[in-house]
Amino acid sequence: MTILILQIVILCVVAVAIVLWALYFPYPSPLIRRWLPPRRRWPESQIRTWLEQGGFQRAFLRHFYSDPERIAPPGNSMLAPADGLVTSAEVHGGVRYLVIALSFWDMHVQRSPVSGRVLSVESHGDGFMDGEGREFAFLREKSCPVQKRLVIATDAGQVAVRLITSLAARRIETWVREGEQIERGQRIGRILLGSTVVLELPPAVKLLVRTGDRVWAGETAVAEGVTSP
Repeated sequence: MTILILQIVILCVVAVAIVLWALYFPYPSPLIRRWLPPRRRWPESQIRTWLEQGGFQRAFLRHFYSDPERIAPPGNSMLAPADGLVTSAEVHGGVRYLVIALSFWDMHVQRSPVSGRVLSVESHGDGFMDGEGREFAFLREKSCPVQKRLVIATDAGQVAVRLITSLAARRIETWVREGEQIERGQRIGRILLGSTVVLELPPAVKLLVRTGDRVWAGETAVAEGVTSP
């Protein structure tokens, strides 16, 4: 009798597993999702479907809104303003644009690369289709780029951080104001969902990263030669 009951329980568990697999196919079943890495737990095609429909799994949103504490390394090197992959470091018009591409699975809180004073927080809306930097790949692929550009003054010059999103996800939060004194590694804002962050630097700075490197906001040193010793 015990063996029969055990067999029935096993059959029920298998049946539930099959039903869940069929209901969630082609995406991971809830029975295994928690043990998968983020990229496999929430495939890109599923996230893009949620974007179109306007709804998301709560577990994904908890992951997306995560904001772990970061400890800035000692020294005066400039820090990465965002988590992501360095995709370009081109010089154009006397400015070096260090481009960091964020995926859906990266942490999306941005941090200040330097200590200094916020000179301005500029907004560019859907109509920002041409003009400064528009020919760069980080804007070319975005049909309706929306930006916040934060300019920071340091003792050794100015730098700027661009928070960029697009038609698919156009909400940007900024948490600092013009005239505010901010610290190296301090949280400055967040882009909701897919996004790009661009650090504008003088062309003569010494880069500590190159295209293809993965960086972490407030922890990875990306350049030297802007902040004062």
